[in-house]
Amino acid sequence: MYTKKLIDFIEGDLKAIKDNGKYKNERAIEGAQGAHVSVGGKDVIMFASNNYLGLANHPKLIAAAKEGMDKFGFGTASVRFLSGTQTIHAELEKRIAKFIGTEDVILYSTNFMSNLGLFATLVNEPFGSTEPYKDVIYSDANNHASIIDAFKLCKKENLDKRIYKGGDIAMLEQFLEEDKEKNYRNKIIVTDGIFSMEGVAANLPKLALLAEKYEALLFVDDAHGVGVMGETGRGTPEAQGMLGKIDVISGTLGKALGGAIGGYVGGRKSLIDLLRQKSRTYLFSNAVPASIANAGLAAFDLLEGDTSLTQKVKENAAYFRKKLEENNLPTLNGNHAIVPLMIGDATKAQELSKKLFENGIYAIALSFPVVPEGEARIRFQVSALHTQKDLDETVEKIVELYHK
Repeated sequence: MYTKKLIDFIEGDLKAIKDNGKYKNERAIEGAQGAHVSVGGKDVIMFASNNYLGLANHPKLIAAAKEGMDKFGFGTASVRFLSGTQTIHAELEKRIAKFIGTEDVILYSTNFMSNLGLFATLVNEPFGSTEPYKDVIYSDANNHASIIDAFKLCKKENLDKRIYKGGDIAMLEQFLEEDKEKNYRNKIIVTDGIFSMEGVAANLPKLALLAEKYEALLFVDDAHGVGVMGETGRGTPEAQGMLGKIDVISGTLGKALGGAIGGYVGGRKSLIDLLRQKSRTYLFSNAVPASIANAGLAAFDLLEGDTSLTQKVKENAAYFRKKLEENNLPTLNGNHAIVPLMIGDATKAQELSKKLFENGIYAIALSFPVVPEGEARIRFQVSALHTQKDLDETVEKIVELYHK
């Protein structure tokens, strides 16, 4: 039952969130995702979506989703190892593996689930073993929440966590050097490819060198990189000359590749097979619907046949970032479609976001715990569908409202 004590706790926590300017309101979009959307009958320019390539409403993906549903049905009503594996799943896994440069791939319901499933499998004890062990994870402080939560599924007594400052390779190397003589079973370096709150990339070549030198596994979550980074959209590894050279990669179909659901882990075949046998977020979750899988294949068809959308989103992001800088608006260096406007104070960020929305610009303020305390920002996510007019109008409104 809801006791008074519990109700007071819930309502008190909500009040504290609101009082600190960190309450998140959800706006209902009337229609499909796009460069412009309708909210409450009002047309606004959308900058709060991961729809980097504009595929969320692409007619070829919609047609492919319908085709997948017509052939394979609405859902599997089963997990993969029972009766939930359809030929379309195996086809998509092979396609993703080839695209991202790994031996094999396993599909999950979301990339959040793929990260949870990977670390809970890798770091916990082998099947039937009672031998003592200790693993160590070296994690970038700016890694995604799914990675942070994944560590919580690992037994504390068997895991050491070393958190290095965002992108600080020297600090990471210091940790690795300090641990060189320790008898760890496994060492794992963990990083995002593109950090989702900053729009900056990890230095994968240097991380790979450290992984080789200290005999560590290198894991990269490239959810925001695939489709956007690299000449052909194969992600942050391609952009940095590391395609096929990353030990383990996770990613998603839920951002640039159509914006629906579906995550994946790519790596050595034996690792992927182990995940199929032990990963609880895979074993106990229904298979990705065939409509999503078939649309995913269509997304790869588009990317492999034409890189113009990948090039366009890069051009748009570079133009938008340049316009902000020309107007002395504080942002972060980067070459991704995520362009943060740094505010600092959470309440001010919320107020500016609200004013922008009132003026036809849909961009969300982000504050603690999503970003570090005192580093509130408004994150602009640029799409290949945005026109130069969209970008110019947006910068004009930011300039007008920023100093008010």
